[in-house]
Amino acid sequence: MSETPPLSVVSICGSLRKGSFNAAVQRSLPELAPSAMSIQALSGIAEIPLYNADLQAEGFAKPVTDMADAIRKADGLIICSPEYNYSIPGALKNAIDWLSRLKEQPFAGKPILLQSASGGALGGVRMQYHLRQVMVFLEALVFNRPEVFVGSAQTKFDGDLKLTDQASRDIIKQQLAGFETFIRRIGR
Repeated sequence: MSETPPLSVVSICGSLRKGSFNAAVQRSLPELAPSAMSIQALSGIAEIPLYNADLQAEGFAKPVTDMADAIRKADGLIICSPEYNYSIPGALKNAIDWLSRLKEQPFAGKPILLQSASGGALGGVRMQYHLRQVMVFLEALVFNRPEVFVGSAQTKFDGDLKLTDQASRDIIKQQLAGFETFIRRIGR
């Protein structure tokens, strides 16, 4: 019987805030992941300039190409993001816009998992809806269920921003296990 090969997954946080609940969810992922899945957080969206076709004509910034390379090499991508004004935060959308303009954009055919945490009751559901639409255009393979929306996030973390809510931890574990199966099923 052969051993299951490990999966390498990367994650991006759509929030730049130091006390971000989404960054806290992102930090919890390695401990909640299945044993055959490693998850590495990517940084750099704060360093990506605002998208401008004139800047693109001069070449792609190193944070863009580094992030694209990491996503391409990974078996899957997790995006943890808050909802801003019923939609995708500007910094995350800006990063996606830059990445999508590369000759070999890294989202096409890539398994993608979405998560969100919010102080509101819905937990970022509208942001995920809009992000799914963007990912359809980019030909990404978005995992469907279970979905993770950490609503009333301020009640689910301790003072050190460790996710302590057991129901949230359980659904994230379940989602990550499903994502592992999804990635293997599509042959990554």
